[in-house]
Amino acid sequence: MPRKGGPIQKRPIANVDKVIVVASGKGGVGKSTVALNLAFALALRKNERMNTPLRVGLLDLDIFGPSIPTLMGLRNAGEPALSSGGAILPMTNHGLPCMSMGFLLPSTNSASLEENDNTDTPIVWRGLMVQKAVQQLLFDVDWSKDGNGLDVLVVDMPPGTGDVPLTLGQLVTVDGSVIVSTPQDVALSDVRKGIAMLRKVSVPITGLILNQAYYLCPGCGTGIPRYLFGKPDNFNNVAQKLDVPVLGELPLVEGVSSGADAGYPYVLSSIDAVKSSDGEGGLTWRSNMAQVAEKVAASLWKTS
Repeated sequence: MPRKGGPIQKRPIANVDKVIVVASGKGGVGKSTVALNLAFALALRKNERMNTPLRVGLLDLDIFGPSIPTLMGLRNAGEPALSSGGAILPMTNHGLPCMSMGFLLPSTNSASLEENDNTDTPIVWRGLMVQKAVQQLLFDVDWSKDGNGLDVLVVDMPPGTGDVPLTLGQLVTVDGSVIVSTPQDVALSDVRKGIAMLRKVSVPITGLILNQAYYLCPGCGTGIPRYLFGKPDNFNNVAQKLDVPVLGELPLVEGVSSGADAGYPYVLSSIDAVKSSDGEGGLTWRSNMAQVAEKVAASLWKTS
């Protein structure tokens, strides 16, 4: 049925200059971990116009499986505070503000020894409730601090092409999107669907990231990549056919996973710690992520 008053008008998020989404067609490809580290990699860069560090925020739109509270080390942080105007104030750790549905869920685990532990609280909602929750996270969060808004908001999307990405694409002015995949054909198939969906709702595609692209043994001393999940040939072919640039390839690194579980972004680890624990693979991961952040920043402000 036609909507009264014409099509929905997209609008910007208050106190946010640029919005970049991190998406994937398939779950389990490391999208949330990439989104987390991309946000911090951007925060380590400077705003060239102001010669100050970029102000970056992280928004978790995975309603049914929010990961950002764990990845940010805020799993049992409790409910966020409200501003005097009733807006939700982001939670902050490591100097970066974030918001997630995981902060808004009540605790239902009476056996837990942890206060505010809502890890096992399920969300059993139909589409309309999901859409309302997404709109609240998009438009009812106050990203301003000391009178300054964000230069860029990194949005961690849920997998698939359902209600959440459709709602975001219809309601919000999005400046770019990063698509995460692994080398397997089953992941690449969903990547093609995800890109087609984003293009259908007029979300610009910034580029692709190949995660878990290869493995560099930290103690072998050979420096030879092992393609545990297959070589990147099919990934590069898909990128070429869809005319989407490849932003970078991230190797499989143990410290990235353990850091995520501990709530500490890998890009914040010291060079010495990375070199001693993960060797060349860890250094390559950090270097490639920094290059991804550089390319994303260049694409966001290329016309500014």
